[in-house]
Amino acid sequence: MMQNTSRLALLASTALLALPLQAQAEQSDITVALQLEPPHLDPTSAAAGAIDSVLYANVFEGLTRFSSDGAVIPGLAKSWEISEDGLTYTFMLNEGVTFHDGSAMDAEDVKFSLDRARGEDSANAQKALFAGITDVTVLDPLTVQVTLEAPNGSFLFNMAWGDAVIVAPESVANIKTAPIGTGAFKFENWVQGDQITLSRNEAYWGTPAALTDVTFKFISDPTAAFAAMMAEDIDAFVGFPTPEALPQFEADPRFQVIIGSSEGETILSTNNMMPPLDDRRVRKAIAHAIDRSAIIDGAMFGLGTPIGTHFAPHNPDYVDLTSLSQYDPELSKKLLAEAGFADGFTTTLKLPPPSYARRGGEIIAAQLRAVGIETEISNLEWAQWLEQVFRGKDYGLTIVSHTEPFDIGIYARPDYYFQYNNPQFQQIMDTLNRATLPAERKALLKVAQTIIAEDYVNGYLFQLAFPTVAKAGIEGLWENAPTQATDLTAVRWSD
Repeated sequence: MMQNTSRLALLASTALLALPLQAQAEQSDITVALQLEPPHLDPTSAAAGAIDSVLYANVFEGLTRFSSDGAVIPGLAKSWEISEDGLTYTFMLNEGVTFHDGSAMDAEDVKFSLDRARGEDSANAQKALFAGITDVTVLDPLTVQVTLEAPNGSFLFNMAWGDAVIVAPESVANIKTAPIGTGAFKFENWVQGDQITLSRNEAYWGTPAALTDVTFKFISDPTAAFAAMMAEDIDAFVGFPTPEALPQFEADPRFQVIIGSSEGETILSTNNMMPPLDDRRVRKAIAHAIDRSAIIDGAMFGLGTPIGTHFAPHNPDYVDLTSLSQYDPELSKKLLAEAGFADGFTTTLKLPPPSYARRGGEIIAAQLRAVGIETEISNLEWAQWLEQVFRGKDYGLTIVSHTEPFDIGIYARPDYYFQYNNPQFQQIMDTLNRATLPAERKALLKVAQTIIAEDYVNGYLFQLAFPTVAKAGIEGLWENAPTQATDLTAVRWSD
């Protein structure tokens, strides 16, 4: 009798192993790796795109949002009406939306969030997005009216940024460590230096996520990134930092490699107020000392599109101005001599953690050295870079990729970290904000791109590619990065 029982148990176990995969428990959790860890978890008070990489669409939502193709689509607002004069936007909110703590999200929360972002004491890194708002009025719990001082053709676009997400007043005190949003996933835990975990929001107002649990792992070292992916310790690496390894993953049936485009203009950012970088001839000399192709090949192994201004090449209004800063070291030396620096000079080159910056920095340092410019390289952690460079403006040169969408408007802010002050450019951007006709906007954008290229505000290097390596069974990952986000709301494991 004991022998028969054991035999039946063995047969049952064998039969279970023979069941098709879909008949067994489907995987519903995922571990996604990113190179950069957020400095904190409040997207409305920091410039770090790493915050949005974890939280955008997953935990926090705005009135509008970006879809995977970059289109602006409804978010917490299901619809809106725009007055004939373009000054009033009336947003109709979705019904039944709650924050992760169970409290209702309504028009009062929208008013609080927009007023907080535009307030005098606002810490919002993109406060300029809200500068044109003169009033936010609650009409009823599901209707809010926003009044602008002037028409703004980019207003709905601006409301889709991660800096414009809606938060509850009672959650703000702890938002940096315990974020509470309305998204398809809830924040669970943050082990600093290691990982952030999310869980599915079972009370989500929209289409529920297929995944039940999400772990974001932070792996800054490119070699460790390759090892973790190859060992299948992680399920996907978004923004994979080791481009030279991509062919190896492409040849391995366990993985899929997705190479898309991003909004990341990678620049040799220049402190326009620090001598001698405040001299246009010096900035032009730096631009002509840079061999973009050598940087793209050496740092990115061919992944990247050369740019000559701060604008994405895939945008239909992009103007190719790379000829204004072609590689010409002899011209660079001549310009330096004209500016009084025939023997060169020394400046700082402060590099954040991404591999494009660290690898690219070594190449650029050598190129600048060849024309007489010495650089003192400092490798900074992300929090240090934000403190010293972005907020403190204590730098000569740095390398960073600006991943915010359509962000040429930052050049109209004299107090922005590269401290460029050009009233003509500021007027162009003010006119652009008021323009609604596509032809007029296209013409203005051409002028804007040309001004900053001819002023050599920064060294324009390349548009950052967006490579993702993932296990073969994952569906729904974004191919491109229209904003810095890892939207997992539509991700699932295939049957």
